Amino acid sequence: MFNDLILSGHGPRLYGFSPPKAGAPAERNREIAAAQVARVNALGADGVILYDVQDEPGRTGTPRPFPFLPALDPLEYARTYLEDIKVPRILYKSVAGCTGPAFEQWLVRLAAGRDLAVFVGAPTRSAQTGSIGLKEACRLASAAYPTVRFGGVAIAERHLEKGDEDERLWSKHEAGCRFFVSQTVYDAQATKSLISDYALRFAAAERDAPPLIFSFAPCGSLKTMEFMQWLGVRFPKWLENELRYSRDILERSIDLCAELAEELAAFARAKGVIAGMNVESVSIRKEEIEASRVLFQRLADGPYARP
Repeated sequence: MFNDLILSGHGPRLYGFSPPKAGAPAERNREIAAAQVARVNALGADGVILYDVQDEPGRTGTPRPFPFLPALDPLEYARTYLEDIKVPRILYKSVAGCTGPAFEQWLVRLAAGRDLAVFVGAPTRSAQTGSIGLKEACRLASAAYPTVRFGGVAIAERHLEKGDEDERLWSKHEAGCRFFVSQTVYDAQATKSLISDYALRFAAAERDAPPLIFSFAPCGSLKTMEFMQWLGVRFPKWLENELRYSRDILERSIDLCAELAEELAAFARAKGVIAGMNVESVSIRKEEIEASRVLFQRLADGPYARP
């Protein structure tokens, strides 16, 4: 289904979430999984994303807003608890701290099923020490397991700072990536700059640009916004003010995400780039998880509606 959508020119509509925290009883994991399965199947998403939660020390000079709690491995969780999800699963895999042999063993397990993957590099150079590099991981997967379809991560904030994210994505594509999922988006201008350069880079090589899947997440509290900022998500000052001083921050964030999604979808399509959507909740609060469901439906019925 995922490949069919890309070939038909329609970007996939995805729903993302993280596995439960490690150490919980299996019965509790089954309860969480049952709720996630029911939510995904009711939404009618084209696929789901499972994130590989990492501590990422040294990401910024500021303390992590929420304490880090290790989560279950996405591959283990998907295969053990999410068999009843009726759509493709896209498993994030961080290569930070992962040696070549360990990554190859993970690939063997991935290739034994039908799941897709997104490979994520180390957040800092120091975290990459002793690990397999991202490009090496992509090339290894592409060469050894050509049936495994995988993608990479696109970060508009990095393009705003360094101006070379389009070249990074080109390099990842050359190494085997066939789609890209953005970091959570709240900055339209930074993302549009990346889309423009991305489209031009592939056009210069006379290649079709791989689909860009834009990630959106409701923000239900100032603490959630602080966490997103710690993760690297950029909130333009005007937008931060809109949230900070709104009567209902969660409702306002849904409206802003919907406006942003429509703007980016139209811009990407005008540049000849297939635009997909991914809705997630970075919070475990019930209100924000429910808001992610509301936002998904709003985008699926709006800028990402099927003809």
